[in-house]
Amino acid sequence: MRSEHYIGGQWSSAGDGTFNSVHDPYSGEALASVPQATAAQMDQAIAAAHGARAELAALPAEERADRLERLAEAIAERHEDLAQLIRREAGKPIAYARTEVSRGITTVKLAAAEARRLKDEVIDVDYDAGKGRTAIVRRMPVGPVAAITPFNFPLNLVLHKVAPALAMGCPVVLKPAPQAPLTALALAELIDTLDLPPGSFNVVVCGNEVAERLVTDARMAMLSFTGSDKVGWKLKSISGKKKVALELGGNAAVIVDEGSDLSATAKSVAYGAYLYAGQICISTQRIYAVDAVFEAFRERLVEEVGRVVSGDPAKDDVVNGPLIDDHHFARIGTWVSEAQEAGAEVLCGGRPLDADHRLYSPTLLTGTDPSMKVNGEEVFGPVAVLERATDLNEAIRLVNDSRYGLQAGVFTPNEAHVRQAFAELQVGGVIINGVPGFRVDGMPYGGVKDSGLGREGPRYAMHEMSEPRVLIY
Repeated sequence: MRSEHYIGGQWSSAGDGTFNSVHDPYSGEALASVPQATAAQMDQAIAAAHGARAELAALPAEERADRLERLAEAIAERHEDLAQLIRREAGKPIAYARTEVSRGITTVKLAAAEARRLKDEVIDVDYDAGKGRTAIVRRMPVGPVAAITPFNFPLNLVLHKVAPALAMGCPVVLKPAPQAPLTALALAELIDTLDLPPGSFNVVVCGNEVAERLVTDARMAMLSFTGSDKVGWKLKSISGKKKVALELGGNAAVIVDEGSDLSATAKSVAYGAYLYAGQICISTQRIYAVDAVFEAFRERLVEEVGRVVSGDPAKDDVVNGPLIDDHHFARIGTWVSEAQEAGAEVLCGGRPLDADHRLYSPTLLTGTDPSMKVNGEEVFGPVAVLERATDLNEAIRLVNDSRYGLQAGVFTPNEAHVRQAFAELQVGGVIINGVPGFRVDGMPYGGVKDSGLGREGPRYAMHEMSEPRVLIY
């Protein structure tokens, strides 16, 4: 496990004299101590990215695509090593960690394909003052990208920024999450073998004050941030004139409509709510079942929640693993207790399972409302709420009664209800007969309201990371 900064194509163990300690969330084992970068090192990384911009942009698209395909092959060769590293530093159940690595390979391959696919566009200007002229539009790389990523997908969410940036010809300075920086550093080792211009990819592990230099520096042309809404919108406010893409959180909701297969739906919803201890921004948090099925669905859902396996993320059958750290473990317990004091009823769980290993029981509450944090805020833990809705109209209103709008799931056999949900739900994506945690890496992914700005998915991220330039002759 590499525990150094990667700046301008060189590794550096220097820092400000303090260290970022990385621990296994389940065992508590110390994995590494990474030096915290100085402001001067961040400036060095920014200068390296800025210096690489012209050479990387000039690299033919075919060569950028070839290098990304080599990266995908390198990740595939280290598939299990990377999965185990993700499991250890992020506490992710190993089966899900392996899926993340596979998805990361797909993300890189999609970016390589888009690099080849991106073509000039001829547009019609042969009218008025443009008579007799031709116009060609080419998407040009915007320049260096400041990338800030969270702990929960330390490989694939990094690649959702890095792969399209390199495909488009944009250098990157990455600030990974302090809880899980080692996977990003392992990725830097692989990128280091690709013969890209020095400074094309940089990884700087640092505190918030140093990270803000990355956001405010005018040499960085774009900020791409994934994390909490509070931090994301603050960073946007200080980012200056650069382009900004924000992939933020949510309290994703599911609607269970009349006529749904309640047993299959309950199984899907339980898995979507408690996978990786709910530490997924599109984890199922709010569940609204219509009157006609509420009682029967509640019974089935309680049964399925009782079947969720909690424990050591090294075991293949574990779904609900540890929370990332003690702070969040304590926060979940506090939020559940506050909801109970305000009148919520615990249908399942509602208690710690193993404080030493940061395991909290899969918890299902009812009798909640948006004034309670477990309903109105992003829990980011193994907690979901089940509430009754009179009909689909009220269910849609309840889903929309949120400052978030990332994705929503609707279980229904009714085609008219599918069309209504798609038209009226205020979210970035509607998943029919599936939980909101569904994501295929090529799709446009992002939210509305407090859930974000812009879209990811290699094709869509490349558009965010570029500007159209027109040639008229």
